[in-house]
Amino acid sequence: MTDLTRTNESWLTSAPHQQWLRDQGQALVDFAKAARVPSGFAQLDRFGRRPDDAPADTITTARMVHSFSLAHIQGLPGCAPLIDHGLAALAGPLRDAVNGGWFASPNAQDGNSRKAAYLHAFVALAASSAAVAGRGGSAELLGDAVQILENNFWSPQEGALLESFASDWSDCEAYRGANSNMHGTEVFLALADVLDEDLWLDRALSIAERVIHQHAAQSDYLPVEHFDALWQPLPDYNHDNPADGFRPFGKTPGHAFEWARLLLHLEAARKQRGLSAPRWLLEDARQLFSSACKHGWNVDSGSGIVYTLDWNNQPVVRERLHWTLAEASAAAAALLQRTDEHEYEVWYQQFWDYIDLHLIDRLNGSWHHELGIDNQPSENIWPGKPDLYHAYQATLLPRLPLAISLASALKLRR
Repeated sequence: MTDLTRTNESWLTSAPHQQWLRDQGQALVDFAKAARVPSGFAQLDRFGRRPDDAPADTITTARMVHSFSLAHIQGLPGCAPLIDHGLAALAGPLRDAVNGGWFASPNAQDGNSRKAAYLHAFVALAASSAAVAGRGGSAELLGDAVQILENNFWSPQEGALLESFASDWSDCEAYRGANSNMHGTEVFLALADVLDEDLWLDRALSIAERVIHQHAAQSDYLPVEHFDALWQPLPDYNHDNPADGFRPFGKTPGHAFEWARLLLHLEAARKQRGLSAPRWLLEDARQLFSSACKHGWNVDSGSGIVYTLDWNNQPVVRERLHWTLAEASAAAAALLQRTDEHEYEVWYQQFWDYIDLHLIDRLNGSWHHELGIDNQPSENIWPGKPDLYHAYQATLLPRLPLAISLASALKLRR
């Protein structure tokens, strides 16, 4: 880690840096507006283009609704119609009108008719943010999404989310995923705020205790990603497909950063609502961040954060994905805000330096979503630039308190 001379002002309170974040955020939003298609939002290529027949997908649509809701709350023009368009898609062609819930694509035209917790968490997040933005139809969508999370995915016995089902809600997958439960934790934080219900924070704590305080703590504080139905780790899962975009083999440093931030949000939210906040939330956040930096940052011949590690913490998939840097910078900001310790200022500035030098695409717009070991654009795992959510949130989180939800915090700042 590069040392920096300590100054009187952190970047978190620096007016020029705050303006830089705002400018970056608006540029990301403007780039993403081209993703609109009749059935929702589709993925953009690295130039910000999409074919006229590009198919909508539910993850992209939900993330766009969430992000455009945050932008609208801030007063960025042109976002309200896009929110409404996305809400209509989630209530229409992306929804299973027979059995309830959501397919990955309109009417499951991609051949995948399973219902995934990961996807449903993002639908609930989109609906909650749109509700804070005051958009019509968001309350109904939120009610449907919450009901499905409660009735189908939440397991009181396990204190966590089940992974996926067939379209008729049979055939519960004999797999438990840390990734889906991480985003479940994220949406539970938003639901506790928007619905004003403490039980969502209790559920978030239950997930965090299992996935992080139990399992990650026994694995050098790098989250174990894959489990069987009894929550026993599956160390060889996807060994033959190590670069899977959602279920890669081994450990994912980017998720350690993401979990570190979420633990601090959970701690702050519980304290704000007068609930107990175990000390391990902060302690584990520190450890997660430290391990991700130690084992993920600059660990091969190039700078950046590798995508995955094996069980000896050696790099496996060496591509640098944009979302890992977005989460690393946001985690550093959260730890700096929580502790006021200078080392997190150093990391925060270092991560943004990398983002500025390597990820921001000043020729074609947005951020490169993937770089190779040489820090040149690559498309082995994530082609194009479909993801507004991670980069945009990275420009917002350093400007907001740890509690409450992003949407509500932005609304209070207006």
